[in-house]
Amino acid sequence: MTLPTNQIILAPLQGYTDAVFRDVYFRHFTGVDQAMAPFISTLSQKKINLSTLKDVIPENNINCPNLIPQILGNIAEDFISLANQLIELGYYTINLNMGCPHSKVAKKKRGSGMLPYPEMVDQLLDNVFKGLSSDSIDCKISIKIRLGRYNKDEIFELLPIFEKYPLDEIILHPRTGVQMYEGDADIDSFIKVADKTSHRLVYNGDITSVRVFDNIVRQLEKVKRYGQPSHSYKPINRFMIGRGILSNPFLPSEIKKRLGHCGGSFNIDIDNFKSSKSQSELLERIKLFHDELFDTYSRKFYGPLHVTGRMKGFWTYIGDSFKDNRKEIKKILKSKNREHYKAVADIFFAQKPIFNPYD
Repeated sequence: MTLPTNQIILAPLQGYTDAVFRDVYFRHFTGVDQAMAPFISTLSQKKINLSTLKDVIPENNINCPNLIPQILGNIAEDFISLANQLIELGYYTINLNMGCPHSKVAKKKRGSGMLPYPEMVDQLLDNVFKGLSSDSIDCKISIKIRLGRYNKDEIFELLPIFEKYPLDEIILHPRTGVQMYEGDADIDSFIKVADKTSHRLVYNGDITSVRVFDNIVRQLEKVKRYGQPSHSYKPINRFMIGRGILSNPFLPSEIKKRLGHCGGSFNIDIDNFKSSKSQSELLERIKLFHDELFDTYSRKFYGPLHVTGRMKGFWTYIGDSFKDNRKEIKKILKSKNREHYKAVADIFFAQKPIFNPYD
């Protein structure tokens, strides 16, 4: 299958981009080529309960294109055991999370907490690749990583280690773990990394609009090669987007339309989104997406606060795109139960709010 020159991957956001969100999202929006599932933590046991894997079970991801499961862990034997179960489900590319910035994860030397320990990373990868190879399994391993845990130079001690292994790709978010999402993504450091690795790189971080995407692409054109002969040159043409899609679900379509890969999502004129006709179509699409998401969560979850908690997470991001309706969104975020939430959300959409992700 020939993929577009530039590919967009839906980022894994723990607690947000679960199987329900992904499946419903891809019923309403286009432009995303792949999705990565939020991480599954390894456990010190041979067989993980099937309920732990429900987020990546194929039948729960019918509409989701090319899903990549992600593993969080630092013990090779546990990683291999979980990888084998994922392979049994039909997955042959698996991502190792080395970038999670949250302190509860990092203090256990998981996620970005592994980055200050090059020897530990080397041993983990060595054992993982040997273990999967010994099982005669054709499984590709990618990694998702940050520049470091505490400082942005930690990654440069890891790059020579990565060169020893046949990684499928490196997905780099150019911030440190302790930064979380503060400050700007460091494009210059990303470019320096690109010049020091032969592996395919994926850019991840702060893609919030077509303008920002264009600017990042122009800056990445500075990368002429990955320390390799020109015939081995691997261009940076894969981009991971998380928060930008949650804030503006049309963003991948906007990017792809600009690139000439596809039209606007479901023929909505996203280039003229301020017109009354476009606003009506955009709001209708968002409401259909919202309502199906709410109904699906309502069928799958039974706790009185579970559904409202998920839907409040939805508004945490997309709410920023309704800048003239902050008071109404606060009412949604203060809803006390599922029935109250539904009533307030219906009132919000009935008021025909203006969807404006950029101004």
